Amino acid sequence: MYHVFKRFMDIVFSILAIILLLPLLIPVILLLLLTAEGQVFYFQERLGYKNKPFQIWKLATMLKNSLQMGSGTITIKDDFRVTRVGKILRKTKINELPQIVNILKGDISFVGPRPLILSSFEVYSKNIQSKIYNVKPGLTGIGSIVFRDEESLISSIKDEDPHTYYRKVIAPYKGELELWYQQNNSFMTDLKIIFITAWTIVFSSNSLVFKVFKDIPKRIF
Repeated sequence: MYHVFKRFMDIVFSILAIILLLPLLIPVILLLLLTAEGQVFYFQERLGYKNKPFQIWKLATMLKNSLQMGSGTITIKDDFRVTRVGKILRKTKINELPQIVNILKGDISFVGPRPLILSSFEVYSKNIQSKIYNVKPGLTGIGSIVFRDEESLISSIKDEDPHTYYRKVIAPYKGELELWYQQNNSFMTDLKIIFITAWTIVFSSNSLVFKVFKDIPKRIF
């Protein structure tokens, strides 16, 4: 019953969000047409429910062919591949808003584990790979909140390759968080995650999540 109701709410609120956000998105789209190499939307294959691939929608925030530049699939603080407009869009999470189309289509939900590209997914252990997308991925989720500062965290590591640090430290903990969500998912959990996401964006702090969800896996860094 929870999953049926969740899908119903995804449809209703994604339609409302598209209507309400158009006044914001239209100026942003026009701005991107004049900057960011003229690219507005960025489409990328991600893994979704039951590990099936789909095309995710985002606003363009990085240079074209950015995956072949710099640190590849990992974005670091002050990454040269991020455009000036892109920095603002990423900080405010406006670049994620086109994923409302993915929600309406049923690719993702408002809340769930973030959908990853294949190379990032393969960093997870086999156990996590077999379980993480037994629920639909989401626009936001417990892992997204805890790792809101992921770019700064990775950039602060001076003595280790960022890809190695991600594989050894971030991926195992992020996997634990997403499995915790599956064990505790409910309508109330989803509402709390949406509220904490908004709080985190406004106040640039994710500390609230550890106060609201006292039983989530503890940070190991």
